[in-house]
Amino acid sequence: MTQIEFHFNATDKLAYACRLLRKGVSQGQRLFVVAELDFLKRLDTALWAVSAHDFVSHCLGFEDAMVLSQSAVILAPELRSVVGVNTAVNLGPELPAHFDQFERLIEVVSDDPSDKAEARARWKQYTALGYTLIRRDLNLKPTA
Repeated sequence: MTQIEFHFNATDKLAYACRLLRKGVSQGQRLFVVAELDFLKRLDTALWAVSAHDFVSHCLGFEDAMVLSQSAVILAPELRSVVGVNTAVNLGPELPAHFDQFERLIEVVSDDPSDKAEARARWKQYTALGYTLIRRDLNLKPTA
C-alpha cells in the first residue's frame, strides 16, 4: 500500500518543492511530480536556477522514453508509471489518479487557506480509501 505523507505549512510551495526534490535526488531517489501545468512551468524554471553543485536533473513528462529514463525528476500534469520511479509528489489541488502505482506519495500543502482546504478534502479521500496518513508540520521544529 502506498505510504502517503502530507507536508503542511510550506510558506513558499515552489521553494519547498525545490528543496524536497533536491534532497530526494541527493539520496538517489527518482521522483514524479504532478501539478497544474502553470505551476510545473514555474517549477521547471526554478529547478534550473538551483546551484550548479545541486543540479536537479529533470524533464517534462512528454519527453521521449530515453530522456524520461535518464531524468531524476519528471514533471507532468498527470501521474503515470515510469520504471525506477517509486516516489510521487503532488503539488496540485486534486487527488492524483494512479497514485497507488507508487510506493510513496508526498502531498505538499502551503499555508494558503484555499490550499489547506483542498488538502483537507484530499486527506478525507485518502482516509476513506483506507490509507493511514503521515502528517508533517513544516512549522514544527524537531526537538533534539
